[in-house]
Amino acid sequence: MSSRKDFLLTFGFMLCVSLVSCALTAALLSRHYGRLQFEMLDAVCGEMLAQAPESEKIIASALKEYTARTGGGGAADNDPAGSNAADSNGIAQKDFLSELGYRAGDFTDTRSPRNFLFPLAGLLAGILLFLLTFLYRNKKEAARIQALAAYLEEVNIGNAPVLSASGEDEFSKLEDEIYKTVTFLYQTRDDAVQAKNAFAENLSNIAHQIKTPITAISLSVQMMRQSPHDSQLAQVEKQLLRLTHLEEALLVLSRIDAGTLPFQKTEVDVFTLLVLAADNLRELFAGSGTSIHIPELGEMAVTADLDWTMEAVMNLMKNCMEHAKGGTIHCSYAQNPLYTEIIIRDEGDGFQKDDIPYLFKRFYRGRNAGEGGIGIGLALSKEIIERQNGTIRAENMPGGGARFEIRFYRH
Repeated sequence: MSSRKDFLLTFGFMLCVSLVSCALTAALLSRHYGRLQFEMLDAVCGEMLAQAPESEKIIASALKEYTARTGGGGAADNDPAGSNAADSNGIAQKDFLSELGYRAGDFTDTRSPRNFLFPLAGLLAGILLFLLTFLYRNKKEAARIQALAAYLEEVNIGNAPVLSASGEDEFSKLEDEIYKTVTFLYQTRDDAVQAKNAFAENLSNIAHQIKTPITAISLSVQMMRQSPHDSQLAQVEKQLLRLTHLEEALLVLSRIDAGTLPFQKTEVDVFTLLVLAADNLRELFAGSGTSIHIPELGEMAVTADLDWTMEAVMNLMKNCMEHAKGGTIHCSYAQNPLYTEIIIRDEGDGFQKDDIPYLFKRFYRGRNAGEGGIGIGLALSKEIIERQNGTIRAENMPGGGARFEIRFYRH
């Protein structure tokens, strides 16, 4: 529809310019042909005088009568050229009419309205069409500006509709940029609201997590004042260790959220990564009676930060250890042109079905979670892996046991 309007506007401008041009051309052509008529009549009269010098008075009288009838000017009564209508050689005299005082306009019917009516009509029609086209274009532009202004007013009150495409015109690019800006502002606002809600939720969870060990420490201190015992001191140390782990985990998460945690991108061998992570957990595995199996499946590498990726893998291994209950943790890995996959699974009872959607949520502790956990290890692993162009998901094995699947994509 808009392209059709643009075509009509262009056609209107072309038509009005054509009419004005035709009017001017008609006026110029009329003047030109009047001049040709004058020159031809001058030549004819000169030739007649050259052949019959005695017809000078007759020709002058006829010319005077014609110019009087057409409204042109008259010639002088005297004979400026005398009786020398032709030169001594009998050659026709040139500029005979000019010598008699006539001009080219004297032989044009100036009293006839046709001589100026049609050029004037064309000129007026062109001017009128130009004004109508100009007014229509201004009205259209004013309507577009008003529509954009109304849209911005809706944006200001927070109720902006989706801009509908109205064709291609001078305002289309402006309309697209306004829509992009408004969409970006709305997205920024939504992100800010989500960040604010997440911050409030994290504060609430942190307060809850800190409250538990502080309460336990307070009770242990009170009991120690009444009857000191080594078991109460061990309980205090345990809760202090829990607070230390919580503090470290929260500090890492806050740095990840703020984008200030640097990840060193290097080529990391997958087998080396798994072995180093298992070595750091050797004492925990020995204390729980859990073993770990890491086969050497060939040289495969991922682009990641060794230390932080090892931290993420350790959290997954510790989670499997809590569910394995003295069994074996199995690790495997494979690579294809798209990604490198790492599988960590246990031989336990697996996850509760209702817990699976929330396993990587901060401070979430499943029903089968081990004692003393704070529900932040899996969330930390997820953040570390996803910040390195990876994905992670958890599921139950068909034959029993929990399974973590990590994928590091090449691109």
